[in-house]
Amino acid sequence: MSEFRLTQISDTHLGRRFPGLIANFHRVSEHIDADRPDLVVNTGDVSFDGPTSRDDVAFAKSLHAALPVACRYIPGNHDIGDNPTALGPAPKPPIAEAHRRQFCDIIGEDHWSFEAAGWRFIGINSLVMNSGLAFEAEQFDWLTSEISRVNGRPVALFIHKPLFLNLPDDAETPETSIRYVPQPARARLIEMFGRVDLRLIASGHVHQRRDFTFRHVRHVWAPSAGFSINDARQDRIAIKETGLVEYRFAPDNFEVRHVRAAGQVDIDIEELFAQMGGEH
Repeated sequence: MSEFRLTQISDTHLGRRFPGLIANFHRVSEHIDADRPDLVVNTGDVSFDGPTSRDDVAFAKSLHAALPVACRYIPGNHDIGDNPTALGPAPKPPIAEAHRRQFCDIIGEDHWSFEAAGWRFIGINSLVMNSGLAFEAEQFDWLTSEISRVNGRPVALFIHKPLFLNLPDDAETPETSIRYVPQPARARLIEMFGRVDLRLIASGHVHQRRDFTFRHVRHVWAPSAGFSINDARQDRIAIKETGLVEYRFAPDNFEVRHVRAAGQVDIDIEELFAQMGGEH
């Protein structure tokens, strides 16, 4: 295969009780149907609230199953719970093995690796990091094995949380500790991927569209496909809009295209809170 076309969607936050998020997903689905990439990757928060609603997870999978192309997934904190950090309050809800298992049973694998167009593609579960769960060590062992088999190919990493804001050693703060891969797992990942030709880190989670290069690695933050978070609730780092990201991979190079599906709208988080009533 000389070219591999991949579409990244993220933070779809699907649940039956949110018609606006469902409508945005349908607009994304129509765009994918017209474009027909080789693969769709959802980089997490596939469901609105997986830890408390198995139906959210099942409903989200049913909508993805109707897409006309193959999909892969990695979980977000809304799917399986959040990872603990050295700073800030304990996550609500915390990552739990039962929620991770539910994601795998309904949605699919929460970590994976494959080759296409001369590249190695790796997706990992960032929410188990710093959790102490048995799977955290299992995934690091698996990742060590996968990295050992890269054999000089360029690598694209898909992960829910961005590794960092601007620099690998950015200090964690109580306000932003849940936004990025926490230390010390972050440092361990950076050291591991320093052994290979990592070219791309594609993430979601922040609900802001961002694209920057640090050293030779391009960091692409996909926006939410579902909704945006206003500046009163979240500081503005980049572009706050709904959308998706398209990639074309060829041996030794790749292209990135930032797009919005026709008819996709910017739903503010306040609209969702209003629909939830006293839930949040």
